[in-house]
Amino acid sequence: MAGLFVVHASDPGFAAARIAGARVQFARHGFAEPVERAVGGWRLLHAPHIIGGPESVFERGDDLVAIAGTFSCDGTFGRPALEALLGMDLPRLDWGRIGGQFVALVRRGGRTFLFTDYFAAFQLFRDADGRFFSTSFLAAAEALPRLHFHAQAVYEMAFNVVPVGDDTVFAELKTVGPGTMIELGDGGAAPHALSKPLPDAPTILPIGDRIAAHRERLEAIVGAHVAAFGNDVCCPLSGGLDSRLLLASLRAAGSRPHVYVYGRKGSDDVEIALAIGAADGFAVEWVDKSAQPQPDPDAFPERVERNFQDYDGLPVYGEIFESGANAAARDARHPGGALSASGGCGEIFRNFFYLPDSPARAATIARTFFARYDRRDLTNAFEEGDFLRAVEDKILAALGRDGDRGPLPRPLIEQIYPRIRCRSFFGREISLEGRHGPYLMPFLDHQVVAGAMTLPMALKHAGRFEAMLLTAIDPVLARYPSAYGHHFAEAPGLRHRVSEWTTRVRPAWLRQRSYALQRRLQRGWAGASGLMARAFLGRVIDLDYPAMRRFFRIEQVQDQGMLMRIANLEYLAKRLGSRVVG
Repeated sequence: MAGLFVVHASDPGFAAARIAGARVQFARHGFAEPVERAVGGWRLLHAPHIIGGPESVFERGDDLVAIAGTFSCDGTFGRPALEALLGMDLPRLDWGRIGGQFVALVRRGGRTFLFTDYFAAFQLFRDADGRFFSTSFLAAAEALPRLHFHAQAVYEMAFNVVPVGDDTVFAELKTVGPGTMIELGDGGAAPHALSKPLPDAPTILPIGDRIAAHRERLEAIVGAHVAAFGNDVCCPLSGGLDSRLLLASLRAAGSRPHVYVYGRKGSDDVEIALAIGAADGFAVEWVDKSAQPQPDPDAFPERVERNFQDYDGLPVYGEIFESGANAAARDARHPGGALSASGGCGEIFRNFFYLPDSPARAATIARTFFARYDRRDLTNAFEEGDFLRAVEDKILAALGRDGDRGPLPRPLIEQIYPRIRCRSFFGREISLEGRHGPYLMPFLDHQVVAGAMTLPMALKHAGRFEAMLLTAIDPVLARYPSAYGHHFAEAPGLRHRVSEWTTRVRPAWLRQRSYALQRRLQRGWAGASGLMARAFLGRVIDLDYPAMRRFFRIEQVQDQGMLMRIANLEYLAKRLGSRVVG
């Protein structure tokens, strides 16, 4: 199942109206007619993958399992995995048996539980009172009579693509976090705390043993998917390291996936991927999304509305103002319900934040990574200290260190990437793609992540360990050229090492101001271009930005990506109409 909406039935009128609204929204998303079930004192609406995928709902008498996303148990998918989950003694879970990114509803022995994957990457939205839960953001938003934009989350989305933590852009809607399982009882929703630890210190191992352990762990995850899907897998390839390690793992498990590359003609990714395919004897499909014909201005409103519904209101990067190339590419990744694989989150093997190997405060991470703004773009609704402190608090909460303002051990800082960045950024991607068909992101599997958390920092610099792991799995693939100026079966080149080093040694105060400095040195801004130009954008939103002008000085914004996300929020406000009151 790829869509789920559940509502408390204590008020029949409230429940009936929300179920009816969710049915309408599911149809707008493209789901087939959903099926409704009474689940104790709750009503459940569920729908299968839009394109196709493994069986996702299983019933045995009054007992039931329903899944949104991609779920595995004991290395199986579909009905065997659902039956295995139904046999677990909830609220306790054996996470060693469970994989994937998903939302699960399980009813067994008269009790009903709702929970997410290990990192809560597959998004489950809830209202403040816990009266309903939804995998559709728009269905959740339309279930509420009044919505207020949440300034912190609005700014997080504008600056860094997505809100982080449990926040959404509306104050009245949150996501269910990884540390909570919800019991759906007759009297309402009751939380159960979950413990989801990760290693907080590097291990001491000979490099050969370390590579063997990581290889075994990764191949177990990928191998289970290959056993289920065989060659019905679509896999990216680029000039980088993550997609090549993904392809190597699929090939080692016996799959011969359909390989593709995205990019413009002459780009490093395209040239390298096509060269690897030609040298190694496999086809690589080249897709240039920019070559998709632009819609006529008169047809643009219809295209944007289709994108808005298809991507549940808030796609990653705010890309509802595009030609439809993204949706076409996504559907092509799931032919007949095939598995789409992604190398996302591969930075678990690397120093994602480019910080020195020493303790640091959560406030430092907030300043160096999340401060991508120029104060000239922002109104008085933005208070820099409050914004950064809120990000700091979210980081500490995710690490289980609430209120700890002191320096954090360097190994613990590594957990911020999977617990904060991957959960929010890749979680939105997973939640949108996972409704169309099965999705594999092995580098976000909690067992693979746990292994990566044991790596000494010296092995993470310049992708040293990840390249060694790739070489151990597929030495032929590792030896082809890369976009880094060296192949992965050799030590990282000087250019690569110096590039990372110069970022690591840059002081936090300078990194905090880097975006603003680059903006102020910018020359020649002629306004938004392409489908973000006024001739197009003015057909779908009010260019006075009545909803977003409270937060931004629109005329000052000279970053097309940020402007796209702001315009996305403006369109969201317009589509939800009178529900949005501030």
